[in-house]
Amino acid sequence: MAPGSAQTPGRLRRDAQRNRDLLLATARDLFARHGLDVPLDQIAKEAGVGNATLYRHFPTREALIGEVFADVAAVLADAGEEALAAEDSWGAIEHYFERIFTLVAADRGINDLVTQAIPAVPAMTGISRQNAETVGALVARAQQQGTMRADVVTLDLLFLLGPLCRALPATTELRPDLWRRYLALLLDGFRAQATHPLPVPPVGEEHLDEMFAGLWGADRPGTGGSGVGGPEA
Repeated sequence: MAPGSAQTPGRLRRDAQRNRDLLLATARDLFARHGLDVPLDQIAKEAGVGNATLYRHFPTREALIGEVFADVAAVLADAGEEALAAEDSWGAIEHYFERIFTLVAADRGINDLVTQAIPAVPAMTGISRQNAETVGALVARAQQQGTMRADVVTLDLLFLLGPLCRALPATTELRPDLWRRYLALLLDGFRAQATHPLPVPPVGEEHLDEMFAGLWGADRPGTGGSGVGGPEA
């Protein structure tokens, strides 16, 4: 082998880290603009690496999603803790959902993340459960304080807020802040003032994952991690 033609292990590690960082940055940008169904070969191409390199670092789509959005769970957890620490439960509900909608309106990847069940990404599945627990606690407190109607349950909010989240990509192109109008209208329906009896009972919260999987087709082609092809030799 000619002198200088072999790379040192340290250089190989630096190159591998560079490729990994490029893939993560490219995936983050494409997911934010187009959602989580972006073809994996497109991510590799725009990052300037081959499919084999992508699959060496991220064997499945879920592995890539988990790395790209590793910080989202912490952001949502902080929002939940702040809301639960507030004395005014109704104001806490409004502020909590404003923070979530600000995130999902600006990022289609996060929108997909919080409205779809992705069982193969354990940390991401935890987001929906954590959100449900936070909303449940806020609802209970607001009902105790008399600001939220007493005949609603956590799933009522989640059932209505989920579809509103999914509509945001279409509305943000018209006007980025249009979601604020519809969030305010929706939340007003949960206020204790001027309520009317609800005609049928809610479904149980044990059906939360099943409901969102059905609404958003979490098992549709493209989210199963196969991407384009598979790990290359």
